[in-house]
Amino acid sequence: MHISQVLAAKGSAVIVIGREATVRELVALLEKHNLGAVVVSSDGKQVEGIVSERDVVRQLAAGPHILDSTVEEIMSTEVHTCTPKDSVNMLMSMMTEQRVRHIPVLDDDGALCGIVSIGDVVKSRIGELEFERDQLEGYVSR
Repeated sequence: MHISQVLAAKGSAVIVIGREATVRELVALLEKHNLGAVVVSSDGKQVEGIVSERDVVRQLAAGPHILDSTVEEIMSTEVHTCTPKDSVNMLMSMMTEQRVRHIPVLDDDGALCGIVSIGDVVKSRIGELEFERDQLEGYVSR
């Protein structure tokens, strides 16, 4: 299975935030859309960073003043990405090795065209396994 199939099933809409937004605004966005991470982009196409709920929690350990800081101050600028042509198995390996839960998807021109979470990957894998099980059960019961 390829990432394009995962995006087709879940949709390719991506919520982004600007680097100048406050962490308080980020938290509101995460809550509003029930997200675990948001891509940082000023134009909705170029990935400038990614910021997750984990990033917020780690910074909150220093105190609530971080809520008035900018997203740029806490975002990760080393962003692992994939393309729609990449396989789900490759993405699973990347997520495991890099210890990340969200991977932005870039098209052939390098523009943001989706985001895939670990939950999306698990859901697609379970779907594949269920399909294989059903095929085997059908074959055995003939």
